[in-house]
Amino acid sequence: MPLLLVACAAQKPSPDAGATAPEQWQAPLPGDYGLLPHSGMLTDLSQWWQQHGDPLLVRLIDAAQAASPTLASAKSRIGQARAERVAAGAALLPTLDAAVSATRKSAQPPLPANTVVQAGLDSAWEIDLFGGNRASRNAAQARLEGAQAGWHEARVSVAAEVANLYYGLRACERQLAITVADAASRAEIARLSRLSADAGFQAPATAALARASAAEGSARATQQRALCDIDIKALAALTAIPEPELRQSLSASALPASEQSPPVVISSLPARTLTQRPDVFTAEREVDAASANLGSVEAQRYPRLTLSGSVGVARFRAAGLSDDLSTWSIGPLALSMPIYDGGRRAANIEAARARYEEAVANYRARVRQAVREVEEALVNLQSTSARRDDVLAAAQGYRVSFNATESRYKNGLASLVELEETRRTMLAADSVVVTLERERRAAWIALYRAAGGGWTPPAEISAQR
Repeated sequence: MPLLLVACAAQKPSPDAGATAPEQWQAPLPGDYGLLPHSGMLTDLSQWWQQHGDPLLVRLIDAAQAASPTLASAKSRIGQARAERVAAGAALLPTLDAAVSATRKSAQPPLPANTVVQAGLDSAWEIDLFGGNRASRNAAQARLEGAQAGWHEARVSVAAEVANLYYGLRACERQLAITVADAASRAEIARLSRLSADAGFQAPATAALARASAAEGSARATQQRALCDIDIKALAALTAIPEPELRQSLSASALPASEQSPPVVISSLPARTLTQRPDVFTAEREVDAASANLGSVEAQRYPRLTLSGSVGVARFRAAGLSDDLSTWSIGPLALSMPIYDGGRRAANIEAARARYEEAVANYRARVRQAVREVEEALVNLQSTSARRDDVLAAAQGYRVSFNATESRYKNGLASLVELEETRRTMLAADSVVVTLERERRAAWIALYRAAGGGWTPPAEISAQR
């Protein structure tokens, strides 16, 4: 009879969500435009930050991860999922309870008072005929694996946030150096113009224009300094490092001379890359968990088979006499069959099926989003690489033009208006160079994050051992 019942076991839907990655990336890979060769391996990303040659960046990332409430929450979720996994697995095993009692009572004479002391062990076991408890255990295991991957995703997110903020601050400092130097140059031009106007060699309007230009340069430098201060305060809050200590570390650590971040070695096969993303892995585990939960709920529609048993000892004492008794029992072996519940079980199945379909939709959306993020990062890298030479050439050309105009102005062959016009053009070009470098680093960080940050799925870890 039990074998016939097992043959009717509920079948959970396949956990395959049916999401497929494109056959190849549409955007060019980093190696395709001359930045680096790629070997199709992603494990190098685990030490990616150390390859930047900037110990301060590594220190800031470590500090931010240690202080991050997001990481603390992710770690807490792992603990919760592990406890739920243990509880779900325990449902497959028998239970064993101990009980001890003592009773003292007096009856009507001539019966004497008596004392009864009892101790016993009670056991119960639900035989998992239809796999409901196993499905619950599998669901808990899938959620545990997802929580572990979510912890790594949080680490990658915090690292990327710190790196973006750090490089934004470094770019701000470079912009500040440019604006401070420009403000000093404008102030010197204003001083010379004032002396020339006082001597009658220049019109007062020209000196007024020089003073206005100097004031504009000073205001721009003040504004840029404030932006850098704001970035420092944001970085201090993110890393929990006291601001004075952070400022001292920033002053003592210079940005590496190389403008190119260490390469993200990325596979040419999107499917391989997507399996390295912890968020995609977590979404897939949610599909597995929802599928297992559906099987567990469906199993509740079928009979339940339970087995009980007990062992006990007792001591009876009355009127100076005592006697020991022992008992044991196996059973009952009980089979309970649901007949009518007002549609509750059917409703639970529909709800579980809806949750499964939701998990599948979320997984497919996560895969599409992952493909998009990698493609966008690759496009941004290609764009910054293609623009770099032109931007540097433009900045150099405008600087040569400004130097020539400044020399002509000092010799009385160019007007102050012409000088200020070439200055604005040169400053805009210098700003574009800094912005492009910042975009380039941000694109590398985005690709690092889109590629999963060097995380290896548990299945691949087991295969490597």
